[in-house]
Amino acid sequence: MRVVFLGTPEFAVPALEALLASPIEIAAVFTQPDRPSGRGRRVAPPPVKARALAAGLAVHQPERIRSADIEPFAPDAVAVVAYGQILSRKFLAVPRLGAFNLHASLLPRWRGAAPIQRALLAGDKETGACVIRLVRELDAGPVLARLFLPIGPRDTAEDLHGRLAAAGGPLLAETLLRLERGEAEEEAQAEEGATYAAKLAKEEAPLDWSLSAAGLDRRVRGLRPWPVAETAWPGLAEGAVRIWRAYPLPSESGVEARPGEALGLAETPEGRGLRVRAGEGDLALLEVQPPGGRRMETEAFLRGRPLLAGARLGGRG
Repeated sequence: MRVVFLGTPEFAVPALEALLASPIEIAAVFTQPDRPSGRGRRVAPPPVKARALAAGLAVHQPERIRSADIEPFAPDAVAVVAYGQILSRKFLAVPRLGAFNLHASLLPRWRGAAPIQRALLAGDKETGACVIRLVRELDAGPVLARLFLPIGPRDTAEDLHGRLAAAGGPLLAETLLRLERGEAEEEAQAEEGATYAAKLAKEEAPLDWSLSAAGLDRRVRGLRPWPVAETAWPGLAEGAVRIWRAYPLPSESGVEARPGEALGLAETPEGRGLRVRAGEGDLALLEVQPPGGRRMETEAFLRGRPLLAGARLGGRG
């Protein structure tokens, strides 16, 4: 079975590994062009390119996939994992068996660009991955295989990203082999229950302290590693403080406070942190990152920048 593989970020690497370990022949790999990345904005290859070259595979990096011609590779199928561009009808018509995508959600829930993060932000108890046949409508094709993954109460988007990538790669390879043997069944997606996972935006990072502590905690966990939850900090004019780890707590009995008000240090099952009043309950901030600084435990940060009684986070005065 000859397959053309399309993928770009780290999430797609385990799928490429699974195809390499299978009887499938990878005719070519397509990935996005090298782009600037990191603090230094140095041009770097996508993770898929690095792995493909190490395996001796032919790598192609068109600026637009619409300009690519895959007919010379005579693919039986195209496998797509987080490639980052929409494929044309002409492209989808080339492979003998069709084009197939590994998508990190339990479709039809969370079609779109950020399914892992949106599932966390929404408080879903379960997520997973699907192998679908690609059609022109976004993530709406029939499903050939699914896997289910519970979302733990302390999971971050990084945690789920790694587990879904590791489990999804073999699922994709197995599905393609079943497809070639004529054993794969396709299940049409129901439109009922379909939701859209919009791409994350930097504007989502600031925490709204009027939300519940549970909701704020989900935002901290769901926005890692980007854009990372943040909050304005009393006396800090040069920018917001990023919140890398937090823990929700019930409000202290008999303590009256306004949303965003700092209430001193508190113990949590994950360590000591700054207790901050939320719209419902309190949120303990465990690990923060000041503007231009490194990540550190909040208690250490407070030693250099103590808060006055009644100080409020979030720019509320």
